[in-house]
Amino acid sequence: MNPNLTKLAGALLLLCAALPAHAVDSVSLELGSGNHTDMGRVGLQWDWNKKWPVGDAWALSGYWDASLGYWHGDSSVSGARDIYDIGFTPVFRLSQNKPTGWYAEAAIGLHLLSRTRINDRRKFGTAFQFGDHIGAGYRFGARGEYDLGYRFQHLSNADIKKPNNGINFNQIRFSYHF
Repeated sequence: MNPNLTKLAGALLLLCAALPAHAVDSVSLELGSGNHTDMGRVGLQWDWNKKWPVGDAWALSGYWDASLGYWHGDSSVSGARDIYDIGFTPVFRLSQNKPTGWYAEAAIGLHLLSRTRINDRRKFGTAFQFGDHIGAGYRFGARGEYDLGYRFQHLSNADIKKPNNGINFNQIRFSYHF
């Protein structure tokens, strides 16, 4: 196993241990691409169990999302094709007041990358990145246990250090709620 992946998996476990000691509410898989880079991520989510009414039929809620990802670039330069990514993101979600239906969401979270370069020309300046996304999707199933959505995600270091090329991903996300 890749030593960087082992380190990132260990960091994800430590991150999960630092979260409130209640059960995981859902798991997710994200697949996406952008800027000549493919990515995949697995995640664990914990609902905030709080809703703020927005009119009669809608509410604002949210969840914590801890993730472990892998990016694969199309560069032929050795050592610049793969990045592992660990993230932690608070996500705000606007949804209907029922277990199924449409939703929109937005978030700004933190990511740590195993490398600061991919595809020869994309340099991130720092391993620490902010990851923000907007998305929409649909929850379905007898009790809303399935969730299929689209996300547009941007990662960059917010000009903490140059260069700050950033990267954008278009993602499809599937999650299962326990």
